[in-house]
Amino acid sequence: MSTVDVGDPRGQRWGTRRFSLRGRVTLLAAACVAGAVALVSLCAYLIVQSNLYQQLDDNLLARANAAVNSPQVQTQLQQVPGAFLASADLKIGQLNGWTEALAYPQAGSPPPVSQSELDVATGRTAQSLRTDQKTDTRVIALPMGHGEAMVLALSMAPTQRTLNELAVVLFLVGGAGIVVAAGAGTAVARAGLRPVDRLTSAAERVAATGDLRPIPVSGDDELARLTHSFNTMLGTVADSQERQRRLVADAGHELRTPLTSLRTNLELLLSADRPGAPSLPAEDRAEIETDIRGQLDELTQLIGDLVELARQDEPREQNERVELVEVVERALDRARRRAGEIEFDVTMQPWVLTGDNSALERAVLNLLDNAVKFSPPGSRVRVVLRPLGDGTAVVEVADAGPGIAEEDLPNVFDRFYRSAEARTLPGSGLGLAIVQNAAERHGGTVYANRAPEGGALLTIRLPGEPG
Repeated sequence: MSTVDVGDPRGQRWGTRRFSLRGRVTLLAAACVAGAVALVSLCAYLIVQSNLYQQLDDNLLARANAAVNSPQVQTQLQQVPGAFLASADLKIGQLNGWTEALAYPQAGSPPPVSQSELDVATGRTAQSLRTDQKTDTRVIALPMGHGEAMVLALSMAPTQRTLNELAVVLFLVGGAGIVVAAGAGTAVARAGLRPVDRLTSAAERVAATGDLRPIPVSGDDELARLTHSFNTMLGTVADSQERQRRLVADAGHELRTPLTSLRTNLELLLSADRPGAPSLPAEDRAEIETDIRGQLDELTQLIGDLVELARQDEPREQNERVELVEVVERALDRARRRAGEIEFDVTMQPWVLTGDNSALERAVLNLLDNAVKFSPPGSRVRVVLRPLGDGTAVVEVADAGPGIAEEDLPNVFDRFYRSAEARTLPGSGLGLAIVQNAAERHGGTVYANRAPEGGALLTIRLPGEPG
């Protein structure tokens, strides 16, 4: 059975890491400079080549005109015409178009002749200019009259030698430029990526040690902003860890008391049931069983509140349209079922925001339950939902209870905080902390004060718009 090699993931991983970011920046800089140098060199070479060949043609044409128009020393080309005396770098001849005979100086060599030159001599064309590949010369023919043409051939070797030297120079200069660009790219990459190295070291330090100290920031460029963002992330993680640590410590402290009491009561019941142990009176047993049920209820509420806090701390998308009037009405329906003789005086105006319906309903319900818990029988709890005219609205819950002491006002929304008056009442100390968490998640805030009725006035302020 044949197998297919799908590749080694480690090899692929190493393949992607073959070049570091610094190496890629250096390579990119060198490649860009190489492309620019190559383009400039090519353009320069082509321009110089065109100019040199144009100069060669112009020079050849000028010499050919001078040769045609200069007087001859003798009628035959056995002797050199006067124009030939300054033409040692030329191959020159006089072509008879009818006999195809070519006369040229005895000491020289004949220029190459083709049909193009014969056409000029016979008058079929006025002039010819071509490159002879065999002799590597540039050949021009001009008519002399009487069926004859003057033919001149100029070697292209000096021009090509100049172009070859130019190509070598451009290659060397371009190569030196690429080397310099690579060095400059390395220096720039090293300096520019130094903040990235610090970020990498910081991330590795966090992964290895859990140390969330921020890293130094210098400058105001993109990498500095990235460092600021990284420091903000570290601060958020550190704050989250601190909140978790405090929550665990506070939860452990709060759980210790009911668990200790529950264990003591259970041990009393178990001891009384052992053979030979004195029996408990029926009243004491009933009181212990009542305490156990109350402690279990307290533990259940505390655990439920802890779960709710943990759920609210989780990041979630808030894309739901919330009609705050409906939220308050649902919370009121639930609060009325356990309010007993306490009534609610409700005034509401429409308000809409984007958020979590269930979290806001739980927050309002906690405010209502808190008001019911501290209100005397037969009293009224005032509930108001009204806009403030600045893009926010408030949900106010006021009771007629004993109110909140001045020294307790700054701490009533802290986790597990319970005033002296509240410690004798059932509760976990997390209800108002859940209210604050829900408000802050929706961009709002909470605050506590004393109500005109003499009790507590607890307020949630939320952004939104009129419904």
